[in-house]
Amino acid sequence: MSGARDAILGRVERAVRTGRIPSAPPHDRDEDGGTRADGDARRGAPDSARLQERFVLEARALGVETYVEPTAAAVCDRLRTLIAGLRVLAWNPDGLPYDCGSIVDGALLGSSPRADQARAEVGITACHGAIAETGSLALVAGPGCSPTVSLLPPFHVALVRPEDLHERFIDFVTARADALAQSSNCTFVTGPSRTADIELSLTIGVHGPGRVAIVIGP
Repeated sequence: MSGARDAILGRVERAVRTGRIPSAPPHDRDEDGGTRADGDARRGAPDSARLQERFVLEARALGVETYVEPTAAAVCDRLRTLIAGLRVLAWNPDGLPYDCGSIVDGALLGSSPRADQARAEVGITACHGAIAETGSLALVAGPGCSPTVSLLPPFHVALVRPEDLHERFIDFVTARADALAQSSNCTFVTGPSRTADIELSLTIGVHGPGRVAIVIGP
């Protein structure tokens, strides 16, 4: 028994040593004694390029395939490449940016029979928020934006616009307060689905997609 106990504690110790700890957020008060919100106002809003760089860094650290494309046409080309030959489940086409709705014309939708949705090999969504500090996507449920699209298929592709980027979780919640209040559900996607048992044996893709790709457009 002691041997098994020692083995488990050894794995916990190794995981703690090698775990990736997120960077600490700024202090709530700045050097002048003002709140962080006051400081943000004085410095101006975070620029889009910096937010995008941080988001891409955090998402890739989570194992997300992340692509930054310079044009809408390039976004569409990347999407075609990612989903080639796969059975597609998608948000309603009019909810996908960069004219990507035309690519999924005829695909299964969130309104399709659930048994058909369960056979999909890739789910395609836009997003309502991309949180830079954690590399997370926020998907607010609503007409044409079914949660099953990002949860049922083993592969999830999300299309992100620069205006979807927010520095922190609270920034997203503040910006989308009305939509969140009216929605029954908001899904946060932070990398591929993963779970671990008490011995920290990590398994990918058990409770959701084991592969996630994000395509960021201009």
